[in-house]
Amino acid sequence: MKRILQPKGWKRPKGYSNGMEAEGRLVFTAGIIGWNGQEEFESDDLVEQTRQTLLNTLAILAEAGAAPEHIVRMTWYITDREDYLSRQKEIGQVWQETMGRQFPCMACVQVLALMESRARIEIETTAVIPSV
Repeated sequence: MKRILQPKGWKRPKGYSNGMEAEGRLVFTAGIIGWNGQEEFESDDLVEQTRQTLLNTLAILAEAGAAPEHIVRMTWYITDREDYLSRQKEIGQVWQETMGRQFPCMACVQVLALMESRARIEIETTAVIPSV
């Protein structure tokens, strides 16, 4: 069970939620990047790496029985703020294709570099699977 926390009178954020309340089994991912299961990059493009990162995240969550609707929090680390901002529509399309209409709490931070030199994005995720 999860509930979006939206204070009365606040403007609804686009693409994420300000807060979430959830109860159940916690599932966490490490910082996941946009390479394939063999740790090989197939693209240096931010949008394509975002797609692969989200798919990788879903594959890991599935191992615990979690799906997009169980995600309550994500932290995105990107290496190029301007590229991210100029391509938000494309990134939004990738989000909808992979995650649907789920809007967890999110933070997005520009970093100087990621540990894998070709990585353009890294995402940490927290999911909560409801107690039965």
